[in-house]
Amino acid sequence: MVWQPHDYENIPGTYVFDGQRSHAGYALNRMAFSFNSAANREEFARDMDAYCRKYGLSDEQREAVLGGDFLKLLHLGGNVYYLAKIAVFHGMNVQDAGAAFQGITTPEFQAILDRNATGFTDKLQQKGGYWHG
Repeated sequence: MVWQPHDYENIPGTYVFDGQRSHAGYALNRMAFSFNSAANREEFARDMDAYCRKYGLSDEQREAVLGGDFLKLLHLGGNVYYLAKIAVFHGMNVQDAGAAFQGITTPEFQAILDRNATGFTDKLQQKGGYWHG
């Protein structure tokens, strides 16, 4: 398949989950989706490397999963929502993962969230108490 270049590819630090990344990350995302099953989570926790191999991850993806390199996993086609499932196995919460995705510390990420939240409650009330984008 031939992928067409996009303008967003030239924005530093931007990893858009497009068709090309979706294709590249299929096995990785399929594996993470499998964690919806408790039995699969238990199997992964027992032997992460074997579980990655079972799903056919590339060596680069497998090493990033085992090392908890979430920024690398984004680059390799990981979907942010599925990667959060992997973060749990590294003792990380969603804010830790969000920081890792951006290559910053958790406190830095939390400060960004706090800044972005300023005035949100007021905006929410102005929109009728629910958010619709």
